[in-house]
Amino acid sequence: MYIQQKTWRQPRSSSPLRMVQEMDLTILLPALLLAVIGVAMVYSATYAKDGMPAFYLKQIVWIALGLIAMIFFASFNFQVLIERYSQPAYWVLLVLLAVLLAAGEQISGSKRWIFLGPFGFQPSEFAKVATTLVLAKYLAARQDKVREWQTVMMAFLIGGIPMVLILREPDLGTALLFFPLVFALLYTVGVPVKRLFYIISTGVLASPLVWMLLKDYQRRRLMVFLNPNSDTLGAGYNVIQSKIAIGSGGFLGKGWLSGTQGQLKFVPEHHTDFIFSVMSEEWGFLGVMVLLLLFVLMLLQMLRIARSARDLGGSLTAVGLTTILFTQAVVNIGMATGILPVTGMTLPFISYGGSSMIACMSMLGILTSIWSSRKVK
Repeated sequence: MYIQQKTWRQPRSSSPLRMVQEMDLTILLPALLLAVIGVAMVYSATYAKDGMPAFYLKQIVWIALGLIAMIFFASFNFQVLIERYSQPAYWVLLVLLAVLLAAGEQISGSKRWIFLGPFGFQPSEFAKVATTLVLAKYLAARQDKVREWQTVMMAFLIGGIPMVLILREPDLGTALLFFPLVFALLYTVGVPVKRLFYIISTGVLASPLVWMLLKDYQRRRLMVFLNPNSDTLGAGYNVIQSKIAIGSGGFLGKGWLSGTQGQLKFVPEHHTDFIFSVMSEEWGFLGVMVLLLLFVLMLLQMLRIARSARDLGGSLTAVGLTTILFTQAVVNIGMATGILPVTGMTLPFISYGGSSMIACMSMLGILTSIWSSRKVK
């Protein structure tokens, strides 16, 4: 692997001003364009709702806070972040997830939010980032022992603890992100593909146990994925209406604020989980291609950051964050188009949500820090 020859270096000082000045515009500009598109789509999805709050104004606030978080992490030496703060952040978030399960407020059948006065946030969104940093630190420190089963199993334990806590909320979509995260990092650090295949095979054999742990509505979603028409007015309704909205958009779409499926509320959760359906209906195939192009541009630059990182910890961090962002995007779009089961996952930078936006922007800040520090001596 291209990162196996890199060594783990101790944190070194670097100028925060210098890092901000070198902020990677090839990541920032696509992210900002996606966020602007997101505001337009959130406005379209919610403006006609009588008595509903101005979601698009809140989304603008979340973007502003996300940019502040991005600048903060971009000016923060990522080696210091990994070495000194990754483990404390990881344990704090595990505690918050446990407290959430024990005493959190249940909303729509799940416990995902911690409220501080009028403000609420989802610890699971930030747990993804903290877990990536801890895994990067652990695997970089044991790069000469990655072929040992102890290293592999510990990596799965690090990713498995938050995954189980999030699954119990329940939040199946976010929980499942930890699987590709761990596999991507193990593959990148040099764990043999044959060993990873054994692990996947074991997971497949254990799938009946996982099925038993799922909630009834999660089981229905998986069954409906195989045959959406088996429950057209129940669990299959979301996917059917989403596919109708996407198909009705045609090549150029019906125009902004003119989508009938979205405006008439046929598509549920159309400002969060199914916002891709609203965009497809209003902006058509051409608009979707622009959206995908922006994501691809970000992906290419993130992979470039992973290759150019000055040490193994930076490479692994970049790979992990890239895996999270793009797995989430693929799953959300696949869910909306009916090629993947409905798991309740937002589309990065597009869907409404403060925790998701701030977490995504924070990831870009960390990636920018890795990129700008590649020349620091």
